[in-house]
Amino acid sequence: MSIEINEIMVDNVITIGKGAKLEEAVRLMNKHEIGCLVVLENGRPAGIITERDLLKRVLARSKELGEIEVAEVMSKRLVTVGPDVEVEKAAKLMCNKRIKKLPVVRKGKLLGLVTLTDILRIQPQLIRMYKIFSSDLAPRRMKKVFDYYLLLHPESETTDTDRFRLCESGKIDVHSFR
Repeated sequence: MSIEINEIMVDNVITIGKGAKLEEAVRLMNKHEIGCLVVLENGRPAGIITERDLLKRVLARSKELGEIEVAEVMSKRLVTVGPDVEVEKAAKLMCNKRIKKLPVVRKGKLLGLVTLTDILRIQPQLIRMYKIFSSDLAPRRMKKVFDYYLLLHPESETTDTDRFRLCESGKIDVHSFR
């Protein structure tokens, strides 16, 4: 059974006008917890603005960045795990704490970093955890990562029917993972 693109596409796409200011784009992306906006000109798609665009073309050029200390903008409640923590426990911790990145530390020393994407890529069986998180226990942006890997990794034990059922809501924004 093949899945047509219209079965998984987002049909309530958040857009912005070509003449809008970046402040409005950032506000919309934060409000909707999305990684991109389709840019419209006269009601037609004219481009796309992504988080990467903002990093490369705005923040990297900002003169103010030379004056702002990292401590002013960093997330201060750092959640970490030790290297011996089971992957499933780490995934549950990430969900409970609403984070997608988890530094691995031993005796106060940084050993590495694990992301939710890393876990799903190497542990397809964890995709089954999606069923736990689908009851709105997970934040929207984490659910998007699960949705993304459920669709793109058919070698997992998820069937096409399961994938279709998960996509029926139309809430998957594949662009936010690029």
